[in-house]
Amino acid sequence: MTREEKSQVIQDLTAQLTENTNIYLTDISGLNAGTTSDLRRACFKANVGMAVVKNTLLEKAMEASDKEFGELPTVLKGNTSVMYSETGNAPAKVIKAFRKKSEKPLLKGAFIEEAIYIGDDQLDMLVDIKSKEELIGEIVGLLQSPAKNVISALKSGGGTLAGIIKTLSEKEG
Repeated sequence: MTREEKSQVIQDLTAQLTENTNIYLTDISGLNAGTTSDLRRACFKANVGMAVVKNTLLEKAMEASDKEFGELPTVLKGNTSVMYSETGNAPAKVIKAFRKKSEKPLLKGAFIEEAIYIGDDQLDMLVDIKSKEELIGEIVGLLQSPAKNVISALKSGGGTLAGIIKTLSEKEG
């Protein structure tokens, strides 16, 4: 790879790191071509981008990026593939589902909305992370539920009150 090609790869990686808020670093070493293709298909179906990268180029891209990756460059050893996603837990779900059939990919680390996770032991926690849209949906649901409770109480109470008034008026007549 020429110096110009390396420079272009670093620029492309830096752009990917800048554009994406959810970045997973995984180890897929030892996967044969067929299994790697299956993993790529699983990523594509889950709307997760995946690329195998050279550690030194990715490290330079991380340095060039405006994001603070903290300890994440320390996991750049051996084979590394990068997974990008708009949803914070999508790559974790792909990895977990894929590991039912294979022991890899292993999670090296992740950068989720400015938070850094290091190590494969973080996978289960990352699967449970809610996306921004899911959190907003939950908040909206929580905000709506008191209003719904008040409205339903008024409706049921109104029917009860009307029934009581009707019964009382019939008794007097």
